[in-house]
Amino acid sequence: SADVLHEDLAINGCSDSDGEDMYTLEGEEVWYADFINKRGVEPQTSFIGHITYPGGYEQAVANQQICRGNLKN
Repeated sequence: SADVLHEDLAINGCSDSDGEDMYTLEGEEVWYADFINKRGVEPQTSFIGHITYPGGYEQAVANQQICRGNLKN
């Protein structure tokens, strides 16, 4: 059995009218796509080493397009 050093989670989903794309580390949200304001949000506290996701919002938009295409199938 392997010891788990860190736990991360990526959630990506959509419906006909809404979408979600977010990442967590150790149970804390570190990035999510704000599709209303068309930007990525990094809601991290000031006392941790800041994690950035360059190109994250553009990738989230592409993921949503793929997801909505899959809904039609």
